[in-house]
Amino acid sequence: MGDAPDAGMDAVQRRLMFDDESVSHLSSPFSFIYTAPDTSPSFMALIPCILVDENDRVVGHDSKYNCHLWENILKGNALHRAFSVFLFNSKHELLLQQRSKTKVTFPLVWTNTCCSHPLYRESELIDEDFLGVRNAAQRKLFDELGIPAKDVPVDQFSPLGRILYKAPSDGKWGEHELDYLLFIVRDVSVNPNPDEVADIKYVNQDELKELLRKADAGEEGLKLSPWFRLVVDNFLFKWWDHVEKGTLEEAAEMKTIHKLT
Repeated sequence: MGDAPDAGMDAVQRRLMFDDESVSHLSSPFSFIYTAPDTSPSFMALIPCILVDENDRVVGHDSKYNCHLWENILKGNALHRAFSVFLFNSKHELLLQQRSKTKVTFPLVWTNTCCSHPLYRESELIDEDFLGVRNAAQRKLFDELGIPAKDVPVDQFSPLGRILYKAPSDGKWGEHELDYLLFIVRDVSVNPNPDEVADIKYVNQDELKELLRKADAGEEGLKLSPWFRLVVDNFLFKWWDHVEKGTLEEAAEMKTIHKLT
C-alpha cells in the first residue's frame, strides 16, 4: 500500500497521520520537496520518520503512514526511532494522558505523558547528548499538551534508557519502535490539544498501581498503551524512586537497547 490518504480515515485522523507536523517545523535537507499543496498525497507522505536497525543506526527514512502499517512491520522494514516522555511535577506525580479517540493507533488508551517520533531532519537527527530526541520531545509536548518550550528546556530531559518493541493495534496499524525513555521533573502549564489528547491526570505511585489493577481486571474499559505497560513492568517504579531522591543520573543506562515483548 502506498502513501495516498486512506479512505477509512476521517479528516482529523488524516491530519494526525499525515500533516500534523507543519511545514514551518521542517528544516531538513529534504525541505526543497515541500512544494505541493498541503492536501496532496505527495505532501501527506512527507512526515519523515527515522528508520533504524536494531542497533539504533540510522538506515533511512519513511513516512509516518508507512511506518505504522502492520503489513510493513511484519515485513521488517518499518522499525523507526521514537521517544516516550515521563514528566513529573515537583510533588513527584507523573503526568499521564489518555490518547484521543481520533488517534489511528491505540485510541483512548492511557499512556505516559507524551509519545511520538523525532523526524528525519537536522535538528532531530543530532546524536550528541541525545539532542535530536530531546528537541523532538520539546516540540511534541507543545503540539500535544500545549506545554510551552520554556517550561521544558531541552537540557532538562534525562534520557534513561532505550527499548525495542513491536505491538499490533487493530490488525491494520501497529508500532515497531526503538523508543528513547526521557524523564523530566518540571512544573508546567498544560493546555491539551483535543485532537491528540482526550484526558490527562497526575498520579502518584499508589494511584498508578490502582490504575494498573483496573486495567488488568478490565474495569471501566480502562486500557494502557503497550509501550507504557512495558516500561511500567520493567523500569518505571525503580526509576520513580530516583525521581523522588533526586538521583536520576544514577538510573541512566543508554548503552543497552532492551528488547522487550
